[in-house]
Amino acid sequence: MVQIIGASKTGLEATLQNHFLIAMPSMRDERFLRSVIYLCAHNAEGAMGLIINRTQQLGFTDVLVELGIVERSQTIRLPARARKIAVRSGGPVDRSRGFVLHSGDYMVDSSMPVSDQVCLTATMDILRAISAGRGPSQALMALGYAGWGAGQLEAEIADNGWLACPASPELLFDAEIDTIYDRILASIGVDLLHLSHTAGHA
Repeated sequence: MVQIIGASKTGLEATLQNHFLIAMPSMRDERFLRSVIYLCAHNAEGAMGLIINRTQQLGFTDVLVELGIVERSQTIRLPARARKIAVRSGGPVDRSRGFVLHSGDYMVDSSMPVSDQVCLTATMDILRAISAGRGPSQALMALGYAGWGAGQLEAEIADNGWLACPASPELLFDAEIDTIYDRILASIGVDLLHLSHTAGHA
């Protein structure tokens, strides 16, 4: 059963908040091979992010039906933008929980600003708004998330597990999910053949 939960507000001072984490060829955890994670929060207490380049078999309209927001017979009348939203496999933690990353032109009380242009909302309000054509201009949904305890992400980066670079909304909301890993690397001028010898930040 899909669940939508509230999001805790986090300050914008987090070191790698609003960054992409790109799994290095030396990544030891098979759950994250060739993954791109958008980091929603990162501070002294830990980090939380969403994998953006893996999709679920469950579609956005399926989520709306399962949560009782629309009837199956009504999905054909949903706005085209809503029907095109791909649901991502956000990470191995709490895979039944849903999160919506979206452009900053939509905000409710439960929305958490990640940057000036990107917000995270994890309540039913945004799903109802999208289904009614009143939602943000850009959005993606993820089920589950990736999380790290205090100092854990820093240790993984130091161990050459991740490459971090500033995120761009254009790539974050890009619909060509299958090629996002290579295109983000290309956007920062990193050659995959030499990636295993590169560590840290771009």
